[in-house]
Parts: sequence; structure tokens; C-alpha cells
Amino acid sequence: MQKQRLIVIGNGMAGARLIEEVLAHQGRDQYEIIVFGDEPYGNYNRILLSNVLAGSHDPGDIFINSLAWYQDNGITLYAGNRIHTIDHRSKTVYASDGTVMTYDKLVLATGSSPAIPALVNLSTVNGALKRGAFVFRTIDDCTAMLEYAARSSRAAVIGGGLLGLEAARGLLNQGLDVSVVHVAPHVMNVQLDMAAGKMLRTSLERMGVQLHLEKRTTAVFGHEQVEGLGFEDGTSMDCNMVVISTGIRPNVGLARQAGIKVDRGILVEDDLSCSVPDIYALGECIQHRERTYGLVAPLWEQAQCLAERLTSSTSQRIYQGSRESTKLKVMGVDLAVMGDKEPLHADDEIVVYSEPARSVYKKLIIRDGRIAGAIVLGDGEVIPRLSQLFDRRSVLPENRSELLFSLSGEKKATNVVDLPDETQICNCNGVSKGKIVQCVKEGKRSLKMLCDATRAGTGCGSCMSQVQALLESASDGLVVEDPSIHYYVPGVALTKLELIKAIKERQLYSVAAVFDALAGGKEDPASKAGLASLLKTIWGSAYEDQRDARFINDRVHANIQNNGTFSVVPRMYGGVTSARELRRIADVAEKYQVPMVKLTGGQRIDLVGISKQQLPEVWKDLGMPSGHAYTKSFRTCKTCLGSEFCRYGLGDSTTLGIDIEKRYQGIESPHKLKLAVSGCPRNCAESTTKDIGVVAIEGGRWEIYIGGAAGSSVRKGDLLCAVDTREEALLYIGRFMQYYREQAKYLERTHSFVERIGIQRLRQLLIEDCDHICQQLDLDMQEAVDTYVDPWQEAILPATPAQFAEALHPIEEVSVH
Repeated sequence: MQKQRLIVIGNGMAGARLIEEVLAHQGRDQYEIIVFGDEPYGNYNRILLSNVLAGSHDPGDIFINSLAWYQDNGITLYAGNRIHTIDHRSKTVYASDGTVMTYDKLVLATGSSPAIPALVNLSTVNGALKRGAFVFRTIDDCTAMLEYAARSSRAAVIGGGLLGLEAARGLLNQGLDVSVVHVAPHVMNVQLDMAAGKMLRTSLERMGVQLHLEKRTTAVFGHEQVEGLGFEDGTSMDCNMVVISTGIRPNVGLARQAGIKVDRGILVEDDLSCSVPDIYALGECIQHRERTYGLVAPLWEQAQCLAERLTSSTSQRIYQGSRESTKLKVMGVDLAVMGDKEPLHADDEIVVYSEPARSVYKKLIIRDGRIAGAIVLGDGEVIPRLSQLFDRRSVLPENRSELLFSLSGEKKATNVVDLPDETQICNCNGVSKGKIVQCVKEGKRSLKMLCDATRAGTGCGSCMSQVQALLESASDGLVVEDPSIHYYVPGVALTKLELIKAIKERQLYSVAAVFDALAGGKEDPASKAGLASLLKTIWGSAYEDQRDARFINDRVHANIQNNGTFSVVPRMYGGVTSARELRRIADVAEKYQVPMVKLTGGQRIDLVGISKQQLPEVWKDLGMPSGHAYTKSFRTCKTCLGSEFCRYGLGDSTTLGIDIEKRYQGIESPHKLKLAVSGCPRNCAESTTKDIGVVAIEGGRWEIYIGGAAGSSVRKGDLLCAVDTREEALLYIGRFMQYYREQAKYLERTHSFVERIGIQRLRQLLIEDCDHICQQLDLDMQEAVDTYVDPWQEAILPATPAQFAEALHPIEEVSVH
């Protein structure tokens, strides 16, 4: 049978989910599947963009389907290619790159766009958003916001809905002062009533968010970049960054151009067909029975319905609309919203429990003896039972208080175990209870295996306790630990110690050799970088380099940016420079028209926005060593003035910092290492929150701290030891670094490593030498130091002719790991 051609316009959450459902219904046998997506990536989870902004997820963590997934499933993806015209008469689509293609069936999953209030003056002369003004819709928006936040101090979010509050949380985590400006009297006014909104406001203000309610923004001040906001009441606010989060509008322009009927959204029937034959639509772009949807659960229902209709000629399944019920975490506060937030009829029953001191609020709207609406804030335990009653339209017990409180002796697992199979457990990825239970029955008896197989719990994580409860129930208590959680890299089934032993015994000097000998010859792209780092640590100069085992940053020795350009950070030992070096950097910035010259947190100068082709010439002209701002290695050693100039200085921190940096520059490690030396306990170089920090104390001594952090995790380092000389400081710093290199998991930061091993144990190992390993650690570190070569020498003399020919896109590079 000749396959029909199914074209899906839109590679967002709705479009990609439809493809998955079509494949699940053996649609690959019926259709040649073509997908056009505006963004140049695979499919990712937009719900988790707020987690990326908050720093709890890396961009690569939120990808659902990588580019390789499409290829593996026989799907042709035109990533970064917009369809601009549909001719429904000839059943042809026209793409931005000139591609012209006919279809048998066409699905519109064009999603929505941010709605920017017409009264807000946000445009420069050319109509673009001013520098520092952002919408929060795509992964590119997110990465741009993170980059700009690094040089901002005060941010304002226009819009106090769910997405606006999540943007506020993210910017708060980035260390900014954050204000939320909202036109309504309380936040999340679409979902919450006044009482719940006021209680949520109290929780947000305790977290540090400043709320400005009943404020209508009319202007964003600043000629080319944001300097403040102006309001309708004549007041104003200073800020240097603004995020507009004032709702979404369905993308209907393409459908309207094609002659398809639209209103607020693309009009669809119950079978999700449009007004033109053989064209369907789903997701945020549609209007069904007078309603549009902005939550993810209705998208999953629509995808299931449409996939069944497309793959079965006998299917009579229809989409009847969705009862909107969602579980959320708003800045860490448990929240569930279902159905109506206020009574609609005179005989509707209202049941409310309010406890402002604990920020707990529970409200039920009961109609005809059933739940018509509910708001639950601050009590996650009762949510599963209420969700079950709402979804099943069950008749309620006469004692309404039983609904709002956990019953005496009730097991937490009971609520979720008793839910019907079709109940959605994971909102982020649309995973039902039945799918989770089925996977457990099929042998996925560890939490990791279950989450990997279903994607449940891999989003915001708020459903993880329910997933665990289902696992324990469905497995009859026979839960197993997944051994893969202990593997050093996912593609080789060995722990780090087992892997090191095998590599040494078999004399494996390259990544390919490891795969051949230890993984049956099967290469795993996500494991390559970790293996390369470990092999360099073990073999030093004897390691056989393979360029495809490096990330793009390590291949070109520069840090890729969100627009495909690169940043160059020359090394300034200890943060000390000279007029001559500064002059040289300024000359390079002018010669190559570098868009941004930025001072980094590590006391360096960052040249940002350099094209890949320019990198070798930039390094030649700089004539300075690499600052290693792009790799998993020792990065920088921050210093204060110390006793050489500072009147409070107790030790020469600058000289020690330079000695540390010159000795350990570029040393490979499981994750990046940032160091600092402070000349007195005033700690101006912030040494106690670095991976390794040194602080001068009275008597000419130095304290050495390990395992500090000041990023998305904040931790004061533990005191490893105090020493009398700079030479001793260098020795113990190197000894800890070598032990960390040998024992830490790949991508495990020192703060996690120190907590896992324990400071007492580390002192016994590295100071008391209880296991007699210190001499070997010192020798291995010295060998690594002796084999160091400045990587920019390779950049000046490229390893391959194409090494600096063209830049890869940053997000796809990130997504592989």
C-alpha cells in the first residue's frame, strides 16, 4: 500500500505529541510524516523553561525528542523552517527556504504567541523590543534572559499570571531584585479567587518578590535599552530589565491566509477538522466549542483523539472539550485548580477552609452534589482525592469536611492508587496512571527506569511522590534499585572505579576503544564527553584525542553563545593585568568589532560575539593564554589585593592566587573548578563559596576551604586544613583536586562531592593519609601539570581545515547530554 503524506506544521508540544501518538497507532506504516518547525531544534518541554531560568535545569534537560529521534523514527523534520503559505486547492505548502510540498493530510499545530498590550510602548525605531525587554515563550527567550540577567540588578515582570510568577522566580534565583506588576487586584486572577490570591501574595512577598497590583503599564522608559516603567496612574519604577507576560494569542495568521475559518483561534469540529477538507488543527491555536486552551492537558487529549482518527478509518472518537484541572507549583507553593473558581448558580454550595498563618487555603464549589470547582493552596495531600472526584464527577459524601483533610490513618499512597487508570499523574508530560502501572508490570521496577520509560516525574517533579507510590503498589513492594544510577556514563555499564580499572587493565587510550571493549562496540553520544574527560585524567598526554568526543566549546576553545557566535576569555593570572594587556584587548575588540566587552565574575575580560571563523586570528592578536571559560576544568582563581596593598591584608593573596593559577591552569576535572584567595577573613574574594578557597589568617597562616558554591546552589565550604606556607597550600589544593578528579562522578560539582564523601573522611584521606594514597595523588597531579599545553595553540594552528569553518547551533549541542 502506498503511504499517504502527513504534514504537521508546528514542532511544539502539541505537534510533537501528535506524532508520538500517530507512531503508537502504527501510523508509520500508513504515512510518510513530514514536520515543519519554526525553531531550529528538536521538541522540548516549554513548561520547564521556568526551571531553566531558575537554574534548576540545564537547557539540554528539557528536550523531549532530539533531532536524532526524528531520524530514528523515519520522520523528516524541517527544523527552523517556517511554512508561509498553504494552498488548500492544490494541497500544497510553501516553506521559507523555498521548499514546496504536497500533502494528503495536513495538521496545524501553530501554537500561540505572547500577547503584548497595545498601550505598552516597547518598540525602538525599527520595531524590535528594546534591549532588556523580553517575552518568555521559547528556549531562545530563556537563554537571552539569562545572559542579560547576568549584567542586570533590578527586573520587573509585567503580568502576575502563572508564567509571570515563574519568570519572577527564575530572576529572583539569578540574584536580581524582582517586582511583579499586575493590572488585577490579585495575582493569578484567572485561576484564583480573591482570598487565595491574597494568601499567595503573602507567600510571594516572603520570598522577596515585590508586588505592584492594580497597575497598568503604559511605557517602558529608555531610548534603546530598558531604564524603567511608566504606569497609567502617573507613577513610575526604575528597572534595567523587563519581562512581558500578559497572556497568549493563538497563531491563526497562516490558517486565515489559507481561507480556513478562524475566530479567536482556528475553528475546529469535534473530530478536530477545520473548515477545509483534509486539514486538521490542535493545541493552543484552536477554538473548539467557543473555547481555547492554554494548559497542556487538553493538548494531550486532542493529540490522542486526532491520532486515532488519522490512523483508523473506523474510529468514531471525538473531542468533547476538556475539564480544566491542573496541579501546579507556583514558586515552590503547591497549588491545584479545577473547574469554576466562583459559584455560577444560586444553589451552588461553597465549602472553604482558610489558614493564613500557614498559607493554606481550600475551597470547593459543589453543584448537584458534585465538585464543579476547587482551589487548593498549600496542601498537596488532599489534591489527588479531589482530582479523582472532579474527573469522575463522583457524588460527594454528605460530610464535606472529609474532602478537605487527610483522614485519620489514611495512607498517602491510597489516594493515587485508587485513581482510575485514565487519571493524568504527570501534567508536564501527560502521563496517565494506567501507563505508569503498565510499565511497572512490564518490568520497570526502579524509579529511574520507570521515569525514563514514561517521562513521568521528569518535568517539574511535583508528581514524583505519586509515581513512587504507584511503583510500590504495582510492584507488590518488589522495587529494585536501578544499577545505571551508579554508572559513570550511561553508555558503559560500569561504576567509575570499575571503569578506571578496566581502562587501565586493557590499556584503552581512546573513547572509541572504550566503546569497542566495554560497550560491545555501541557508541553512545551522551557518554563521549565524560569518557574523554576521564581518559585525559588517567592517561594525560598519552590520551588519544577524538574530536567528535568533544563538545563544540572544546572543539574550538571558546564558549558558544545563544546566537551561534563565541566568547573569548584570555587568562589573567589571579585577575591581575597590565596596561599593555588591556591595550592589546582593546585593539582586538576594535579590530574585530566585538559586540560586547564584559568583566566576568572571575576577574577576567570576556570578548563576546565573535564569529567562529574569526577565532584563530583573534587568539593570534591577543597573544595571551586561554582562560578555560568553556570546559570542565580549573577555570580561574579570584584574588583580592591582599597584604601587598590592602591595609587589612594578612597574607599576599595576589601572589598565591597567581601561583595557584599558573600551576593548575586547564587541569581536566569532572566539572568546572573555581578558586579564590582572600588576604584576610573579610573574604573580599568570596573564597568560602568557591570549589576551593584559601583565606589568610593571623600568624601568616592560610585556611583551605573545599566544596563551596554560590550558583543555583549556595554552600559555605568546609575547612579542610590550615597551613603555614604557600607551598603547603599549593600541595593540599592539588591533592584535593586530584582526589576529586579520580573519585567524583562526571558533572558532580565539588559541593555535592564533599557532602557525599564527608569532610571528616576527606581530612583522614588527604591530611592524615589513612589509606596511604597521598604520595600517589601528588605524583599524579604533578604529571598532569607537566603535560599541560595551552589549547589556543591548536586554535592558531587548526587541527583540521574545517575546524573553524562554521558554527553549530548551541542548543542542539547542549541537548545531547
